[in-house]
Amino acid sequence: MAELRPSGAPGPTAPPAPGPNAPPAFASLFPPGLHAIYGECRRLYPDQPNPLQVTAIVKYWLGGPDPLDYVSMYRNVGSPSANIPEHWHYISFGLSDLYGDSRVHEFTGTDGPSGFGFELTFRLKRETGESAPPTWPAELMQGLARYVFQSENTFCSGDHVSWHSPLDNSESRIQHMLLTEDPQMQPVQTPFGVVTFLQIVGVCTEELHAAQQWNGQGILELLRTVPVAGGPWLITDMRRGETIFEIDPHLQERVDKGIETDGSNLSGVSAKCAWDDLSRPPEDDEDSRSICIGTQPRRLSGKDTEQIRETLRRGLEINSKPVLPPINPQRQNGFTHDRAPSRKDSLESDSSTAIIPHELIRTRQLESVHLKFNQESGALIPLCLRGRLLHGRHFTYKSITGDMAITFVSTGVEGAFATEEHPYAAHGPWLQILLTEEFVEKMLEDLEDLTSPEEFKLPKEYSWPEKKLKVSILPDVVFDSPLH
Repeated sequence: MAELRPSGAPGPTAPPAPGPNAPPAFASLFPPGLHAIYGECRRLYPDQPNPLQVTAIVKYWLGGPDPLDYVSMYRNVGSPSANIPEHWHYISFGLSDLYGDSRVHEFTGTDGPSGFGFELTFRLKRETGESAPPTWPAELMQGLARYVFQSENTFCSGDHVSWHSPLDNSESRIQHMLLTEDPQMQPVQTPFGVVTFLQIVGVCTEELHAAQQWNGQGILELLRTVPVAGGPWLITDMRRGETIFEIDPHLQERVDKGIETDGSNLSGVSAKCAWDDLSRPPEDDEDSRSICIGTQPRRLSGKDTEQIRETLRRGLEINSKPVLPPINPQRQNGFTHDRAPSRKDSLESDSSTAIIPHELIRTRQLESVHLKFNQESGALIPLCLRGRLLHGRHFTYKSITGDMAITFVSTGVEGAFATEEHPYAAHGPWLQILLTEEFVEKMLEDLEDLTSPEEFKLPKEYSWPEKKLKVSILPDVVFDSPLH
């Protein structure tokens, strides 16, 4: 639960700067990390010392559900001459270390990040006659913060969040988010480390797909050129009814050219998916530690399960960063992004040991495999092939229903345990599939109808007998059964 504190109400909304002889009680009322961020807010809004503020009634460190202690809401007058409309500016407090006493975040020094190293901001266009800021953005920010605290995955500029629902629970087309640096907030040095400010930008489904197929930074730059879609400060207008591609059809050409030149920096998704080893008879009990997805999975010991999770986690973090697995069952796709895309990709970590199989979990070479995806996940296969593998990179589907993953790799990826000689290889429940450029081109031709969901009827099967590979696109309900 949260409460809205009106302007001027008592509470730590605008602490004065502490003097050298400030009493000890001051640090308790106005912790140094909190005070440092307030200083940056006062720099931007000197005329608003007591903004409206949504505050968690029961703080997270006292067992409350909301990780953000506060979300302050300011009125920004914008700049008409620069096509920047008047808007509400929301700023979070709690993803960084506000207190420095380990009640929430472990103190790691002043030189590194404070807490998770960032706070969230959001700019919402002010509607005519609107005298107070809507409070729904505060709950949106709490939802993202809960994900960060629960997963310990952080956000970076250029990341995108697939939300699949209007951000304000209306009928709006703005149903997803991109993240970028706040145009006004400067990084803050606190006694507990550095805090940067990441701004949430609401986008349409078509703009999200373009970010997936190309990259988030490219789409953000296009949004900046369209005043009604964000403009220079990327202000979200929940009443926007057209995508940037409908407003300016030439922008689609820029995206297409970017995909062709750069490929995609989306290196993985959380998905409804599964795989079967068709080359292995069901009664084959040779390796009691392997998992055959699609039949009742054999039990692994807790220790082995943790080893698989750690191997998979570290493997997926190579040249990429997990962003948002499902926050709840209705928001099912989460994405990872390359931080430094290159022609020569790698699955190895700095220690070169991230994917070396533990001796208790044998890597198996498979002769024939069957891949299964729901429609939403299957629609991303062309992106995986065209935007990733044809650019010498890898792409991973991580199951949202268990510790299982499918990684497609190109011949240019280093550190993979799938090879041209043995293109299908499994390490426990982690399957890797190596595809040559020639085979990728063939698959793209055969999978062309995946890009036209309105004409798609489930189930749908694709097969390449000469490669001993089969792909099925199945209804969601198949993946909700206990066998998956």
